[in-house]
Amino acid sequence: MAVPKRRSSNSRTNKRRAHDAKKAKQLSYCPKCSTAVPQHVVCPNCGYYMGRTMVEMEETA
Repeated sequence: MAVPKRRSSNSRTNKRRAHDAKKAKQLSYCPKCSTAVPQHVVCPNCGYYMGRTMVEMEETA
């Protein structure tokens, strides 16, 4: 079995983990209602996606 010959230093470990931080969600704005929506997701406000209405939303008054 492969076993490390020496202990990896904290510095080396932290350098390796430099890219593991969480990234912010990529949001785009709905062209119809201007709500911030994650990419590739139907707009929860108006049901619009990829240039057409996917889900008919009820009007709440």
